[in-house]
Amino acid sequence: MSNILIVGNITKDVYLRLDNRQNKFETDQNDIKWLDFAFDGSTHKYYNRVSIFGGASISLEVLTRFGLTAEIANTSAKFLDGQFIVKDTNIVYRYILCQDRHVSYLSPSNYKQTTWEIPKESVDWIYADRSASISPKLAEELIEYLNLNHQSKLALFVGKYSNVNANHMRELINRASIVITDTKLNQNVENLVVITPHHIEYMGKRVRWQLEDRQDLMTHLSSHLTIGASVFGALVLGKDVDEALLLARANIERSILSSSSNISTLEEEISDDFYRVEKHNPKEDKMLEVESNAKRLVSEGRGILAADESGGSIHKKFEGMNIPDDEQHRRDYRNLFFTTPDLEKFVNGVILFDETARQQSDDGRDFVTFLADKGILPGIKVDQGLEPIDGTDEKYTKGLDGLSDRLAEYYQMGARFAKWRAAFEITDHSPSQMAIRKNAEILAQYALDCQNAGIVPIVEPELVYDGDYPIEKNIEFTGQILDALFEELKNKNVSLPGCILKVNMVLAGKRYHTQSTPAEVGKATADVLKAHVPSNLAGVVFLSGGQSVTQATDNLQEVTNNGPFPWPVTFSFARALQDPALNAWKGNNENADAARAGFRERLVANCEALKRK
Repeated sequence: MSNILIVGNITKDVYLRLDNRQNKFETDQNDIKWLDFAFDGSTHKYYNRVSIFGGASISLEVLTRFGLTAEIANTSAKFLDGQFIVKDTNIVYRYILCQDRHVSYLSPSNYKQTTWEIPKESVDWIYADRSASISPKLAEELIEYLNLNHQSKLALFVGKYSNVNANHMRELINRASIVITDTKLNQNVENLVVITPHHIEYMGKRVRWQLEDRQDLMTHLSSHLTIGASVFGALVLGKDVDEALLLARANIERSILSSSSNISTLEEEISDDFYRVEKHNPKEDKMLEVESNAKRLVSEGRGILAADESGGSIHKKFEGMNIPDDEQHRRDYRNLFFTTPDLEKFVNGVILFDETARQQSDDGRDFVTFLADKGILPGIKVDQGLEPIDGTDEKYTKGLDGLSDRLAEYYQMGARFAKWRAAFEITDHSPSQMAIRKNAEILAQYALDCQNAGIVPIVEPELVYDGDYPIEKNIEFTGQILDALFEELKNKNVSLPGCILKVNMVLAGKRYHTQSTPAEVGKATADVLKAHVPSNLAGVVFLSGGQSVTQATDNLQEVTNNGPFPWPVTFSFARALQDPALNAWKGNNENADAARAGFRERLVANCEALKRK
């Protein structure tokens, strides 16, 4: 029988389920829900409290119930007769607050570092589970032990918050015989078990799993630990790939917080026809990635920076301020925004121009990598500008030729979303139904090509602000454009949960004699969107479209006030974020700090405008 030494931390997880009378959760910069403690305790009660051992204790229980001999390094912990027994006092206490599907984790700021002692007797496996905090020193000790004990093997669970790019983690991953992960690894691993929110994958096969209807407070922390230990335990027992995956699925779907299942029970369970292994479907993987990234792009409290001005657009900006329009100045200008302190607290993504995506940051990294390393999704403008529609003064957007190849290259570069703009002007005879339909068809084809490439499409049908028309005309034509767009997206089978709409606010034209107030803009925009945008869309982001810096923010605030909406709503501004920085910079890098300060001020103001008041 294999001896397994688990390396990890033991936690004492106290689950507190809150009642639903008040929603007191807020989202931090890492998209984590936290409880706002500034509430009246007399009106907000806990109605369920569960206290269990978590972390490495979950792995110990699963492996023991699989009939394996296991212990947790550097502890007195045992799993005996169905009970977890531990005398250690150095246990991490963590409070997990649950309300509906919102989960908050309150952990100590000084988290216990994982330690281990060389085992007195040799072990067959070291299992570094998800709860382990693997420092360079710990990695060195593990590798040294493996070098001296050739019969011992390493199984490694690389969690979401592991520093996967650190040298010590890379070395440990390369040394492991089995790697389990619920995050993205940037290196090739042969024996890789992947846990996603929907699937467990191994050796080209997968099984689905879900806990959506469970009421026992099971979170991704405990569920992923259970799955990882189940797959590992099954493989140690000599089970084949299908059995290992099915046993893991059965175990997590049968488990409750305080108990997993015995191997005999699970073996009987997977004999049922309900349990089946699927072949790995790369196309489905891409769609899951697209939908996940789309959700991430519009996560609460942050926006998207549009830094994708074409050559002509940035030339006009620079020419008006006597700034040389050369590659170095364009690079320095974009670099101002990307190096603004705490940028990742205010934006989920940045849209780049092709030239910018190929330029480098001050430390030599390309801008795509530089942004991704900050936790910001890099995006790319892929349309190739406007062309006249034959025989008319209306325009369509070109760029479909060769788009699939360009998207494949951008994906390899690291871009995970794209943008395509169509522009409509309101005159006495436009926009025509022909122009609306033609651009909608092009936008839908672009969106489909993006999703096939694993890239989130942002579709941008802009009704241009620079016109002489009342708000009623904007209401009418924005509605028509959106109806045509979503009809064509449906015809092309574009997944709306993996698609984002970038749209103009609804207001009177810039040259109209009576300008719209923020209150009018907020109500009209909200009404049009609610009437014409399907509820399963990933999200809606607004362009500033020639509005002044403060006008765009004031209007955004009023749109927010007219919520809630069935989809997330945020901003994707260019000039409304950049103009103060450009005016401060003036092409001189000595003014860079002042420029960043002006840019950051607009980021703060627009993120504040996403809160209802």
